Amino acid sequence: MNLPIFILASIIKIAIAIGALLTAVAYTVWLERKLVGRIQNRWGPTRVGPFGLLQPLADGLKFILKEDLIPENAYRTLYLLAPMLSVALALTSIALIPVGESITLGRFTTPFEITAVMGAHGPSDINVSLLIILGITSIGVYGIALAGWSSNSKYSLLGSLRASAQMMSYELSLGLSLVGILILSQSLSLREIVNMQSGGILHWNIIGGGQIIAFFVYMTAAFAETNRIPFDLPEAETELVAGYHTEYSAMKFAMFFMAEYTNMITVACLATLLFLGGWSGPTFGPVLVRALLPLFWFMSKVFLFLVLYIWIRGTLPRFRYDQLMAFGWKFLLPVAVANVVVTSAIIAIVDLH
Repeated sequence: MNLPIFILASIIKIAIAIGALLTAVAYTVWLERKLVGRIQNRWGPTRVGPFGLLQPLADGLKFILKEDLIPENAYRTLYLLAPMLSVALALTSIALIPVGESITLGRFTTPFEITAVMGAHGPSDINVSLLIILGITSIGVYGIALAGWSSNSKYSLLGSLRASAQMMSYELSLGLSLVGILILSQSLSLREIVNMQSGGILHWNIIGGGQIIAFFVYMTAAFAETNRIPFDLPEAETELVAGYHTEYSAMKFAMFFMAEYTNMITVACLATLLFLGGWSGPTFGPVLVRALLPLFWFMSKVFLFLVLYIWIRGTLPRFRYDQLMAFGWKFLLPVAVANVVVTSAIIAIVDLH
């Protein structure tokens, strides 16, 4: 593939990916309101459009038209930069996530991933894509920390301090939960990790790889990383009003929500790729259907993770802050380390024989 065609294909893929991601974010909010409403014996959104399907559009319009207030004593530069940083980092990580093999249109073939190219042996991505995604998501805490400090509000500052401590604490367990998979696959490339799981459900890392404990550690740490119930202490309304985004309004407030839900989708995508075989699934039918079915399987698995996020929000109560930190350091971290040790020992024993 020559350079102009690669640039054009990348621009088209970026536009499609951002459009699809922002649409997914909007309708994840709609899905959450509907499902939590059902859990609480309510209807959820019903007024705007059939089944409330135009509610995300109405919410977006409301955010655009609302008055944009800036606190008088805020550190203006960092106050404005914080939500932009959060949403930019959240959107950037999606560029490295493959959602399928490739699609062919005439003589032109391109992988289902923004940063991938077609090589002699098929789609090829950045061989340390997992490491880059973990790096990008880990510095997302800077947006939250800057928001809390620059707002010049006690509630915002306490919320950002909680978020920083929580994210750094659970980041360690999240990273360790993936070490077992890296030992099994011997690669940091997400495509190679998915290819290692091809062959059916028994080859998925959660089953065939014996990483079921790592999966639960990953999901628990991911809930804490994205500040979701029962780990939403940085935004605890009963204690901190709205936490680090208390002083934000209009589109800056919406940016933090966009970043949160985008991070949820990123976490669900990574869980699908690392534990559930990615886009692998039965393929059949005409050529176009066979090309799009992997994308369907991938999106279905991601959808199930998002439903799990919402289900847990409507089911579990919030932790107390000391319980949150104790759980992360005294339980989750030792379990993650034990999983690494056991996986390493099993692989070493198998290799010896």
